[in-house]
Amino acid sequence: MTDLPSAADGVAALVASRGLGVVLLDGDGAALWSNETLREWFGVGDVGSEPHLPRLEPLLGEEGTRQLVGDLRAGKARVLRSVPTDRSGTGATRFLDIELVPLPSGGAIRGALIATDVTVRVEERSRAELFYTSFLTSNNPIEVTDRSGVMTDVNPAFVATYGYTREECIGRRPSLVRGRTTPPELYDRMWADLLDPARGHWSGELMNRDRKGRERPVFLTITAIRDESGTPTHFVGVAVNLAEQKTWERKAEHSEKLASLGQMAAGVAHEINTPLANVMLITESLRRRTHDAWVQQRLDRITGQVEVAGTIVRGLLDFARRGEPRVRRVELAEVAGAAVEFLRGKQSANIEFVEHWPAEALPVWGDRGQLVQVFTNLLNNACEALGGTGRVTVEARRMGPDVEVVVSDNGPGIPASAMPHLFEPFFTTKPEGLGTGLGLAVCAGIVQAHHGTITARNGRDGGAAFSVVLPVSTAEPPPPLSGSASGP
Repeated sequence: MTDLPSAADGVAALVASRGLGVVLLDGDGAALWSNETLREWFGVGDVGSEPHLPRLEPLLGEEGTRQLVGDLRAGKARVLRSVPTDRSGTGATRFLDIELVPLPSGGAIRGALIATDVTVRVEERSRAELFYTSFLTSNNPIEVTDRSGVMTDVNPAFVATYGYTREECIGRRPSLVRGRTTPPELYDRMWADLLDPARGHWSGELMNRDRKGRERPVFLTITAIRDESGTPTHFVGVAVNLAEQKTWERKAEHSEKLASLGQMAAGVAHEINTPLANVMLITESLRRRTHDAWVQQRLDRITGQVEVAGTIVRGLLDFARRGEPRVRRVELAEVAGAAVEFLRGKQSANIEFVEHWPAEALPVWGDRGQLVQVFTNLLNNACEALGGTGRVTVEARRMGPDVEVVVSDNGPGIPASAMPHLFEPFFTTKPEGLGTGLGLAVCAGIVQAHHGTITARNGRDGGAAFSVVLPVSTAEPPPPLSGSASGP
């Protein structure tokens, strides 16, 4: 082992008490002496009674070592931050801050490297970067507030959801996005839970609103961040958008209501059919017994009203019907074309039918009769909207794994107030006595039973358009249809 001045013994004692690693270097950067701590960090052990001295090249590389030696010879200090080194051959990485300290000595020792283990600092910084990246890339809106509830940061999802910029949010309170329908008592309970030393968090559903005033149902979780004394310093709120979940809940609730309504409709329809049939029989019997014009006129009115009631009853039965569908592969263009041909001669001659069919086949799995009923209903509604004059267009096309048929007209279009209710049973835009409000509900039930969707919109140039989208048939038929036209 190289003989060292007695000062080295003092250095060794000092650094040992501080947990530092030290190596003394000559003018060429070769190690003259190192303490046990540094040899452990560099992964250099003892051989016999003589310790191995560490070499700089494996740690700093040839270029890094060359620069360090240059600084050493020039008497310049240097600090290297977070230098990775193998932890004694374990494969785990240790990070060191390394400081070069030139020593103005006339002897062999020209400088010292002092190493500090900063692995914990590097790992904490890495974790912080990971968590902040998660904060930035999360799909859920996240807000960070100080202890008083003033926002200090929000993530991009918060900005995208509520429409406020990050700069507009910082320095404001989360009440910026507070919904009008959320009761104040909820916020009182929230703060009580957050400031409770035994709890420190709150979760619950509430209604927020974005910059445009649109309501945003969310499930919000807020957690208190505490210092070493347990005092809250910040709060982190993570919101989960419940809009889609609420939509599915409404659809499920709507389906349950429709199922109950279908059962009730079937029972009512059968109960009404009997007295209607009796009224019709009595009317016909009276018609045969008298030739009085006034009486015949009244009997005609009775017959007309019975026929209107019969139409309503048939609509109820169609809505509630749960007949077993006959599923087979059908050509959707041919089905829609058959509905057009059926109505062409039954509508005003002033209504023009325009058809656009693709050259390729459009096969789907379904019940042909039910699908004809859907397109006949849509076409009939379009013709009625035109009032006897106009154009009805039927267009079919392939859209990837689906087939779409659009029935549109150039009539007055659909009122905005009616659009959300079009497929609800008993809702109609027709004058009183001219519609049962069951046609589109039946269509929606059939299409959904065929694993498809039906939507309505107004055209840019006026008129209404109904789109029916069904999956293209595959080698195997889809799961069995629900077997009903009982609504969505």
